[in-house]
Amino acid sequence: MTTTTAPLDPYDLQTEYLDSPLAIETPTPRFSWRLVSTRRGAAQVAYRIEVDAVAPDGARRRVWSTGTVASTAQLGVEYTGEALERTTRYDWMLTVTDEHGRESATRSAFFETGLVDPSSWRAMWIGRDTRDRPALLPPANDDFTLNSRMLQPPSLLRRELAIEKTLLRARLHVTAQGLYRAWINGEQVSDEQLAPGWTDYTSRILYQSHDVTELLRDGGNALAFTLADGWWSGFVGYDPRRAGKLYGNAPALLAELHLSYDDGSTEVVATDEAWRESRGRWLYADLLMGEGQDARNEVAGWTEPAFDDSRWIAARVLGRDTSLVTAAVSPPMRIVRTVPPRSVTSMPDGAYIVDLGQNLVGHVRLRVRGASAGDLIELLHAETLDDTGELYLENLRRAEARDIFYPAGIDDDIFEPDFTFHGFRYVRVAGLRAGLTVDDLTARVVSSDLEESGSFDCGDPAVMQLESNIRWSQRSNFLSVPTDCPQRDERLGWLADAQVFLPTAARNATVGTFFASWMDDVIVGQNADGAFPDIAPVASWSGDGAPAWGDGGVIIPLALYDIYGDLRVVETAYAPMVRWIEHVRRENPSLLWRSRVGRNYGDWLQAGPETPKDLVATAYFANSARLVSRAASLLGHDEDATRFSALADDIRDAFQREFVSADGRIAGDTQTGYLLALDYGLLPAEFEEDAAARLAELVRDNGMRLSTGFIGVSKLCPVLSRWGYDDIAHALLMQTEYPSWLFSVEAGATTIWERWDGWTPEGGFQSANMNSFNHYSLGAVGEWLYGTVGGIDQAPGSVAFERLAIRPRPSRAMRWAAASQQTARGATRSAWMLDAAGLFRLELTVPPGSTAQVSLPTRLASNVTEGGVPASDAPGVELLGETGDGVLLRIGSGRYDFVCPYEPASSSSSSSRAHLVSEGIV
Repeated sequence: MTTTTAPLDPYDLQTEYLDSPLAIETPTPRFSWRLVSTRRGAAQVAYRIEVDAVAPDGARRRVWSTGTVASTAQLGVEYTGEALERTTRYDWMLTVTDEHGRESATRSAFFETGLVDPSSWRAMWIGRDTRDRPALLPPANDDFTLNSRMLQPPSLLRRELAIEKTLLRARLHVTAQGLYRAWINGEQVSDEQLAPGWTDYTSRILYQSHDVTELLRDGGNALAFTLADGWWSGFVGYDPRRAGKLYGNAPALLAELHLSYDDGSTEVVATDEAWRESRGRWLYADLLMGEGQDARNEVAGWTEPAFDDSRWIAARVLGRDTSLVTAAVSPPMRIVRTVPPRSVTSMPDGAYIVDLGQNLVGHVRLRVRGASAGDLIELLHAETLDDTGELYLENLRRAEARDIFYPAGIDDDIFEPDFTFHGFRYVRVAGLRAGLTVDDLTARVVSSDLEESGSFDCGDPAVMQLESNIRWSQRSNFLSVPTDCPQRDERLGWLADAQVFLPTAARNATVGTFFASWMDDVIVGQNADGAFPDIAPVASWSGDGAPAWGDGGVIIPLALYDIYGDLRVVETAYAPMVRWIEHVRRENPSLLWRSRVGRNYGDWLQAGPETPKDLVATAYFANSARLVSRAASLLGHDEDATRFSALADDIRDAFQREFVSADGRIAGDTQTGYLLALDYGLLPAEFEEDAAARLAELVRDNGMRLSTGFIGVSKLCPVLSRWGYDDIAHALLMQTEYPSWLFSVEAGATTIWERWDGWTPEGGFQSANMNSFNHYSLGAVGEWLYGTVGGIDQAPGSVAFERLAIRPRPSRAMRWAAASQQTARGATRSAWMLDAAGLFRLELTVPPGSTAQVSLPTRLASNVTEGGVPASDAPGVELLGETGDGVLLRIGSGRYDFVCPYEPASSSSSSSRAHLVSEGIV
């Protein structure tokens, strides 16, 4: 046990939920921090924040001091000091006081304000001109596909500047209608990929800010960029009517370099007509079609000072409107992993197939040995192989995932794409003269660079492969927006997929700013009638969002509040949420959602009997109305709260009249029907236990297999566990026959499949028209792995894990598990083990400021020990009693070690208990 002198220490100080951001534009940024202490009962009772404006010469001026504030708050503390100045650095210092009145060591962080006012940009949008250019070495026309012939080469843009004073600070603010990379004096400005990312460019274009002080030098300097089509004017989605050019016809660059000197003067170097433009090694670059490079066209030294650009042409000014430009508020995309090949196989035609052993997203870095200048090197990417051992490409649809490279004929020429990404496990490399070894190629995994905040382990190889598959599918599809698949011509931000998977995503990584930023595109996509879209940014189609899809616009903001305590995202989304509910109600006066249902996907890709679509729709209508009522309460809109609560009650009544029979059976009699009714509280209380029993019966009658689709999958195990059927939930988890989570694992999957039957031994591949092998939705069981198997969950009504609910439950096949979570307040860990002697041991860590209610699977409180002493005598432990669910305890922060006999109490169902006995658990 730790001593009472162990300190309380704040860490991970964040501004606007970001680490030391360089372009904050809100006038009232919010401060947050986590806490750690090894001492039991440690808690913050007060904090003090001090904020200094820091001049380029280091001079400081205090602009805000809270004094000592008696408060446990550590999330979203708003700045209320002097008005913040644009493009200024601010340091903030935090000291917290513990429950004994002792102050912590002072911790510090910083943020900088951005350009703030879009009209303050001096830069102009610049890009390529159409006049004659220097001659290129043209490849043979037949090396290009029909789609790649439609693409334009990326541009090189540059200018030079002289620094003749002592430079103190330099910041580069840059964005593109398209994609960019930046260099100063031959050095890349950052390691960001695919910047500035994808937003609804009709509403906002994000800029990034970089500290480039150390890259600049006295005398001559060169500022250089490459500019490519990206989402702006490349191929996006799958609508053949929009063969590229969704937003514009050509990319454009906008950049300002802000310089501060020791004499107090400043200078801004901006994109304008003085910049020079040309082409380089890039032949074309597209997110769907791939990238072509010709190393013979490499322009040596073009990113460095004193380069002769006299043969280049003046960049064309493409516009001056910066009204949509705003600072990025989410972590950028980066190379987050490198993966070496598992094997290289030589094919009869001289090509090589590389197996990376992992389905992933990004590109490869290829070393080309012994090539002659102008050889065509072709790389094709695929998720899997067909029966002949060749790449299976049919499921890519129109996406080509094809990179080509013409080497310069030098030793060890390197090819690595800059402006594309692929979803792949296998790469087919053709055109090599000197062969290919595992040392010649490496996969570079690209994803939004989100903090990995959670871990889960249970020792079972199949379950751990499933957990890995979930994590890899999330990593693969969280690129700027939460996409549905990374390999084919789609890659769209579907709202239902996102809302179903968000609780799992937040277990694996810190996704608050990622989703909050994307919600801006969801809101922009709302139509004039109040309907949210199916996808955001709206790309391939528009129109009314379907049930469960459009409802993502309501579900996601409240989920972000529950997980991170971010109320501002609820404030931003509140009026659109109200418009959505009023839209559905206006079109459906019977309160049964049957009109204006959009494409009405129902329980998409379900593996069993169809759940009535109007049942799914009406259940979501009721749930969204209830959530809007809650949002209104949180924001102090009391009349709205009452109005929408009454509406939710009325929809529930309509649901019962239409879909619930007198004996409690639910229309369709499907797993998803019962899951929705139970999870959303749509049944009379007297029917709930029987409905849960019927759900369990449906699973058992299906051979302990699921039959849900996208909508039911996230609810299946949590609802079963909530109603005492942990044994059945565990049986579903461990099932290896189709349909199940482990069926794909047994088939060799390294990511989550889009369909339960993406491939089967009997039928081979499902329809290539829609068959992704990297699609996170069906991996939504991950939240249950953390929350129930691992045991880390929130108590009802808790926000940002302030009150934990710890209720781990073993099974015959799983006798230990461990989960850890960096919550918004601090680190939580739960590790339990059931030994051969029948003793259950639970090790817990609860962060300062949080409490936990613990349920132990034993009957008598007197049999529980903590740290080797009776739990009733252990410091920080409060016995709450013995219930039908086990022994209940309440604990404060700190580390605990509980031991008790494993004696699970009777479940809500005698048949479920009988199954526990048959499984050897009881």
